[in-house]
Amino acid sequence: MKIWVDADACPVVIKEILFKAAKRTGIETILVANHAISVPPYPSVRFKQVASGFDVADNEIVKRVAANDLVITSDIPLAAEVIDKGAVALSPRGELHTKENIKARLTMRDFMETMRASGIQSGGPAALNHQDRQKFANQLDRWLAQNLS
Repeated sequence: MKIWVDADACPVVIKEILFKAAKRTGIETILVANHAISVPPYPSVRFKQVASGFDVADNEIVKRVAANDLVITSDIPLAAEVIDKGAVALSPRGELHTKENIKARLTMRDFMETMRASGIQSGGPAALNHQDRQKFANQLDRWLAQNLS
């Protein structure tokens, strides 16, 4: 099992939580992005840089992810693709994407995209707060406990 991180838009504080978990557990954690990202010198943490372009990092994750891996992403279409491959998707806000809820989230995402395209400003998501970080850390710990025992 591995943890894959859609690192282009992953908040620094979430990466730090992941680095601590990788150091503590030894689980392989791979950050994928189209720009250079600094990672700590832990044997279990790697960085894979991909070419710039639309969904290049997402496509790399989908290509390499395996069943039961964990993918950290706020990208709903990427979450849907990795769920289809049997992986688990977790947002940086601690929202666990599942087969049961991903279709509704895709529908809402598409609706909001249509609204923005028609000129209606939705404002975007609120900044990540302490409660979001705690929810993410709790979900990560729960996944680690279930999968590393």
